[in-house]
Amino acid sequence: MNALEIHPDAVVSHDARIYPSTRGTRIVIRAHAHIEPFALIRCVGGEGDVEIGENSYVNPYCVLYSGNGIRVGRDVLLAPGVQLVPANHAFERRDLPIRLQGFRASQGGVEIDDDAWVGAGTIVLDGARIGRGAIVGAGSVVTGVVPAYEIWAGNPLRKIKDRP
Repeated sequence: MNALEIHPDAVVSHDARIYPSTRGTRIVIRAHAHIEPFALIRCVGGEGDVEIGENSYVNPYCVLYSGNGIRVGRDVLLAPGVQLVPANHAFERRDLPIRLQGFRASQGGVEIDDDAWVGAGTIVLDGARIGRGAIVGAGSVVTGVVPAYEIWAGNPLRKIKDRP
């Protein structure tokens, strides 16, 4: 099992930064996926894999930390500056700096189903699920579930309408 699997038909910019795991987790980039310049994919903060589905786009300045796992389906659009961060630092002890306390228990990672569009500058946190064909507006913060074929936006996140 390779820590980094990039399908030969995937397009990965030379200016993207991908840091495979040293702990055994995987980064898998499927056929015809695009990883654009200045995107960052890094295995840190947990035991989860990162999977980018066929025909999906990770646009410039996106940040994907593996944390508790990321699964991006097929034909997904991650607009510039999207952050997928399925991990949370532990902070309960005052006698130890937060950076030395490790990470909190998993909330289930991040899942983005097929044909979803996540708007520019959106932050998607541990435990978030974005349904098939859903749209998340720019600048949103996603911590829960965005149902299939619905449009949500904001912080706090709220439903705007159903997708036609």
